[in-house]
Amino acid sequence: MSAFIKKVIRNRFMLLMILPGTIWFLIFAYMPMFGTVLAFKDFRIHPDGFFASVFSSKWVGLKNFEYLFTTNDAYIITRNTILYNLAFIILGLIIAVGFAIMLNELVNKRMAKVYQTGMFLPHFLSWVIISYFAFTFLSVDKGTLNHMITFFGGDPISWYSEVKYWPFIIIFVGIWKGVGYNSVIYLAAITGIDKSYYEAAVIDGATKWKQARYITIPLLKPLMIILTILAIGGIFRSDFGLFYQLPKDSGALYPVTNVIDTFVYRGLINMGDIGMSTAAGLYQSLVGLVLILIANYIVRKIEKDHAIF
Repeated sequence: MSAFIKKVIRNRFMLLMILPGTIWFLIFAYMPMFGTVLAFKDFRIHPDGFFASVFSSKWVGLKNFEYLFTTNDAYIITRNTILYNLAFIILGLIIAVGFAIMLNELVNKRMAKVYQTGMFLPHFLSWVIISYFAFTFLSVDKGTLNHMITFFGGDPISWYSEVKYWPFIIIFVGIWKGVGYNSVIYLAAITGIDKSYYEAAVIDGATKWKQARYITIPLLKPLMIILTILAIGGIFRSDFGLFYQLPKDSGALYPVTNVIDTFVYRGLINMGDIGMSTAAGLYQSLVGLVLILIANYIVRKIEKDHAIF
């Protein structure tokens, strides 16, 4: 014990630096885990407060999960959640790495900083703001796209009621918002690569494409694998703002915009079913944990050094 105390005292300044993040996780990540018991109860409000409501609510076992999976929308929300996240993971990885390599190759580093800042900016915008940006393009009567279509002799499109366009719109906007942040991560990793590798490649006559293919991408592979494994863990979670704010909660678009998160939100708002909402959240977390373990196991079997644990 004395050795542990001495180690804490010796590293007290480092521990103080991580203290705010630790407190945040305890309050918003670990303490709420006690509420998962609501997934197995028919939650009813008790006049004596929340804890009295939890203890007095009837235990219903797996009925909340049964309701979640037997609803008519179960297939649609599961399909949308998985397919959209797969698109974000695959396309986001390719585009982010590509942009990072291109930014690193720019000769004018001042302009590279400008481009990097411009790509990074959407990450800080809320989905409410982005939804209004999109509305300026997609509005039926005043949208920029419809003005362009009518200018060339076409008929205006009612974007917020046409299902077939929205998978592409959602994927495009989702990647546009996140690619800047991800490319900065990969760019930081690229700048840490030993320059002597590239100097040797130049002496051997390697082109920029070959340098990227045989030096940059292989050295980025461990980081790409780790970030992909973490992203796979969230494959059953969706960005709520993207699927709720961007399509303006249009009922006509539910077949392609309704995901687990929006389904739970609407169920909570319309029916006040806290038990079902908690069951969905627990289901997402458990599936995410299992997917991370499976992906990490596969990576560890192929290349042990690239696994998370």
